[in-house]
Amino acid sequence: MIKKFIDRLLGKGDAAAAPGRPKLGKRVEVPASEHGIDPALLDDKALKVVATLQEAGHQAYVVGGAVRDMLLGHRPKDFDVATDATPEQVKALFRRAFIIGRRFRIVHVVYGRGREHEVIEVSTFRAYLDAAAAEQVEGNEKTAKSELQGKGHVVDASGRVLRDNVWGPQVEDAARRDFTVNALYYDPKTQTVVDYHGGIADAKKRLLRMIGDPLTRYREDPVRIVRIVRFAAKLGFEIEPKTLKPLHACVALLEAVPVSRLFDEMIKLLQTGHALKSIAQLRKLGLLGGAERPGGAGIFPLLDAVLADAQENPAREAFIQAALADTDRRVAEDKAVAPSFLLACLLWHEVLAGWQRRKAGGAPPFPALQEAVDAVFDARIGDISGRGKLGADMREIWMMQPRFERRSGSTPASLVEQPRFRAGFDFLRLRADTGEVEVELAEWWEDYSLGSDEERRALIDLAREQEQQRRHAAGAPRGAVRRVPAQVAE
Repeated sequence: MIKKFIDRLLGKGDAAAAPGRPKLGKRVEVPASEHGIDPALLDDKALKVVATLQEAGHQAYVVGGAVRDMLLGHRPKDFDVATDATPEQVKALFRRAFIIGRRFRIVHVVYGRGREHEVIEVSTFRAYLDAAAAEQVEGNEKTAKSELQGKGHVVDASGRVLRDNVWGPQVEDAARRDFTVNALYYDPKTQTVVDYHGGIADAKKRLLRMIGDPLTRYREDPVRIVRIVRFAAKLGFEIEPKTLKPLHACVALLEAVPVSRLFDEMIKLLQTGHALKSIAQLRKLGLLGGAERPGGAGIFPLLDAVLADAQENPAREAFIQAALADTDRRVAEDKAVAPSFLLACLLWHEVLAGWQRRKAGGAPPFPALQEAVDAVFDARIGDISGRGKLGADMREIWMMQPRFERRSGSTPASLVEQPRFRAGFDFLRLRADTGEVEVELAEWWEDYSLGSDEERRALIDLAREQEQQRRHAAGAPRGAVRRVPAQVAE
């Protein structure tokens, strides 16, 4: 017994292996001459974090997706560091470091301030403990908060991990990671990659392989189902057959995951620069509801509803495809993307249909739009904690659209000063690109927003003349009240 305990601490062989848990891999140190990672791809802040920890006598490595991306010749957007130092020891070494998280306690080391700040996420090597060794509670993170207080390793009734804060050796930390290509550790000092599970070989094969028994790993964290979709779309990797086999049987386990976490995962899936490929991957794996998965719901009800309606509505389909492609383009150009904008795009035609129905029923245009927005929020977004700003931004984008039709008086000058004007204008531009409004309208607002005072006055005069010409062509009497098209009237 004592020998097994010592072997586990030292990470030797498979002494700690148990049914349902992955075997502890064999440590393989791969030199630069074999893995071929270009050190120029490394981030200087991540290098500084690793060096600080190593100088303090700790083990420290760049870990996970950053190593995988560098193996593939890509510059990672985020860098994570893994170490044998505890969160408290890490925090003590840096001037601006913050311990965060309950499910997994990690440290954010922060460099810079404001929009230019950079965060390096530092995690402590964790022990791999199977569900049988953990405390079990009823409920989830939200409903069992009091039972989770002060506990290091806890699972729910299905085996899903709710707390994982038991530190251990690197060999076990590698075993508890999800996919082989994410269980790689890079030491910048020696330029060596530590590989326990054949991750480098799988990366070269462009293969996603789960570490350990896939069924057990999905039970530990059903969100791995979403992660596998995201990685397959992002990397263009195939999913290893044994990893894929139990996936559908585990979809029901997502019902125990808090709605807020699934919402975040959906946003992440659509905002990592591969939204169109992610939707295609969901379809390929049969994880969308409706016509995509007869007799069953998909893993994201909001996407089920939006995409099912889009298949029957060409205008909505074109708009959503344009919005997803625009999001992918912005990510590729390293521009900011906001979840509020993308969600506003996904749900716009449902808002538009509700708005038109209410106006047809005699409701005044502006209250009708507000009521339509409220109905869509109740049906599709619901009460998700912490979504106040997201909801407010979506509302502002939608409520701004009728105002773009007003190009006289003080309306243009006040509208371009709105904090969310750019988001509202980008939304208008997408509507123009898909034929919902005239392209001339979007071009006018772009010219106005960038113009000098003199140019703006000229544009207002031009808009007035164009409006008079339209009235004349339509045979409207002089002085008649202008009627705005129904789909955009306020």
